[in-house]
Amino acid sequence: MNFPDLPNNHAIIVLLITVFALYLFRRDDFPLETSSLVVIAILCLIFALFPFSVDGVHFEPSSLFFGFGHEALITVCALMIIGQGIVNTGALEPIGRYLAKLWKISPSLSLLLTLVLGATLSAFVNNTPIVVLLLPILISVSLRNKTDASPMLLPMGLATLVGGMTTTIGTSTNLLVVSIAKNMGEVEFGLFDFAKPALIAAIIAIFYLWLIAPKLLPKRAAFMTDTSPRLFSAYLTINEESDALGKTIAQAIDMTDGQMKIEGIQRSPDYRNVMLLPDTELIIGDRLKIHDYPDRLKEYEALLGATLFSGKSKVEDEEKSEPETETLAEIVIIAGSGVEGRTLKQANFINKHNISVIALHRAGKAMEIGKSSIGKVTLRIGDILLVQGEVKQLDVLKTKPGLLVIDGAEALPQTSKAPIALVTLLTVVLSSALGVLPIEISSLCGVLALLVTKCLSWNEVSSALSTPVILIVVASLALGEALMKTGGAEYIAQVFVASSFSLPPTGVLSALMLLLAILTNVVSNNAAAVIGTPIAISVAHQLNLPAEPFILAVLFGANLSYATPMAYKTNLLVMNAGGYQFSDFMRIGIPLVLLMWVTLSFLLSWLYF
Repeated sequence: MNFPDLPNNHAIIVLLITVFALYLFRRDDFPLETSSLVVIAILCLIFALFPFSVDGVHFEPSSLFFGFGHEALITVCALMIIGQGIVNTGALEPIGRYLAKLWKISPSLSLLLTLVLGATLSAFVNNTPIVVLLLPILISVSLRNKTDASPMLLPMGLATLVGGMTTTIGTSTNLLVVSIAKNMGEVEFGLFDFAKPALIAAIIAIFYLWLIAPKLLPKRAAFMTDTSPRLFSAYLTINEESDALGKTIAQAIDMTDGQMKIEGIQRSPDYRNVMLLPDTELIIGDRLKIHDYPDRLKEYEALLGATLFSGKSKVEDEEKSEPETETLAEIVIIAGSGVEGRTLKQANFINKHNISVIALHRAGKAMEIGKSSIGKVTLRIGDILLVQGEVKQLDVLKTKPGLLVIDGAEALPQTSKAPIALVTLLTVVLSSALGVLPIEISSLCGVLALLVTKCLSWNEVSSALSTPVILIVVASLALGEALMKTGGAEYIAQVFVASSFSLPPTGVLSALMLLLAILTNVVSNNAAAVIGTPIAISVAHQLNLPAEPFILAVLFGANLSYATPMAYKTNLLVMNAGGYQFSDFMRIGIPLVLLMWVTLSFLLSWLYF
């Protein structure tokens, strides 16, 4: 086994930057858009300060910006906007209504139909609106029947990922791989060119998610009758009208029949922590830190005559509603909500919707706000807000696009524009499938049609676009370009071939897919796909084999985002809505990754070798 000599200095530096980029992309405490911008800036600086030439031609650092105008990025953005139009117009509402009725008849068959529908729709529409459509339906079913929703939500979310890999427009990953392969002069994929192996694998995956996956999840208690059993941290503030004013901690706890557990006391004016003793007397302005379920927080508020606060912010406006007209609900932050990546204060969320935000739930845990205001916390996709407001106001929120209210309601918005949105999507898909127009042009025309027909406003268009997705695509394309130009991709391919010299071509292909599957569950799937595609093409050339199966190995491997909640944004939505743990994704996702890897490796080998 002879390993290749080290490449040139620029290639070594780009390889090191790639490793650094993959490290940045997996960090939760560093915004993905910032990480992407750092990578782009470092690459440009390196090639600007230390010029590089390829066959006597100077490599321009500005060429690394080509990703901002790349056809794959244009298509990704256009399809995200079209997906938002489908949601805003309520075009999928009849499907939701039919599924909700069917669940009352046969839960088992309904789960199968839900998985099939989710996978089918995700082949043509970004899977985020599909998950947003199905989540409240499945939660509503569990609430009505007082059953556990966890056997339904995670399989549904993974089914949409499985369906997304069957067409070139199913995921942004597919679009990037197909586009890069085309730009490098390799095979040009049509809309359904790899549907055969993907469909066979998808059918196997659907049966696994229907019959086996639900049994692998641990048993959980049923949802409560009014909301999901999720713990939140909030504050009860003692005011001058509070029944607990002047009482000791022990007496205040007795007022709740011993149910309330106080974790701390903050005393005004500087909200310093006060020692928690049974005989500590409560005074005006004291804030009791409570960690409990939403319905109990509301109950404690009533029993103590206190006021729910979040950080330093009062929950209710000066014009208070009558307590009996108010209720608690949970709102999931989803793409298109207009608040992802922003604080509640920046988005003017509380005043805009006339509700109060009490607490925040993130990544399966109640988030500790401490002394700061919850309005200053930057929100992420998948975060769950515990809000309080009038029942009628929360009913209005359920019809707002971009907001997912989890309280068991089935109402979904539908407008007269729904048929226009559906026809637009159908036209975009058919014009691309029949070869009438390239997908980047047909999807862009689709966006224009939705704007002209007023299915979407420009504000809604901007809400549909995701800055992290845009910048990660641009950064990944820049990395891929730098790897190709400097010879870094070829070097990795040589090392990969040398490491697997004893394997037959099918074994090399399978190993490549497994490597991408591991990467996509640890770092960004788009980054893994863009970096992996030129490497796959180089591997094929060195083995004197057609590049198509190796390109598809990268495409399929980068789509196996099943084993971790951070592997794909809808995984986070499902995780928080269903109260899953990290281990739940591994328990279901790892067997699914292995099942799909073995199936797709066999199918690609059977079809191409």
